[in-house]
Amino acid sequence: MPPEPALVRRPEQPYAAIYGVVTMDTIAQIADRLPEVFGWLAARGIPPAGAPFLRYNTLGPGGRLEIEAGVPVASAVNGAEPVLAGVLPAGQYAVVRHTGPFSELAGATQDLLGWAADRGLTWDVTESPVGERWGCRLEVSFTNPAEEPDPAAWETELAFRLAG
Repeated sequence: MPPEPALVRRPEQPYAAIYGVVTMDTIAQIADRLPEVFGWLAARGIPPAGAPFLRYNTLGPGGRLEIEAGVPVASAVNGAEPVLAGVLPAGQYAVVRHTGPFSELAGATQDLLGWAADRGLTWDVTESPVGERWGCRLEVSFTNPAEEPDPAAWETELAFRLAG
């Protein structure tokens, strides 16, 4: 039985990331660049302040995704190509932790979206010319697949910001 989602108030969180436009089939082109972000931070003596994440900025027609592969930091940084600096917004988030392979995250996402709909919750999302633009929609990876080879043990948190 999957865990029950929860509503969590999250503070602002500065981060460093690499941005890209991909599809679900090519998402690894950005996700696999997380070591580059960690290396960029290490070269500047900036320690990570949490688990790495994928931030889905837009979900567009034909499966077009604008995403960032990011790493939280304790305080704001100045980005330098190819790494950009950003801030995850404070607010109320619907959050659930999924244990299992990344291939199951689409189902976990649908479950979270349905859970929120059943409760009349409204997402921080607007329509734009390139698709749904999310205020903050995260997949936070608590397991490094290079260190834990069993996909059944991978832990990922979905955290989607609510409107208001």
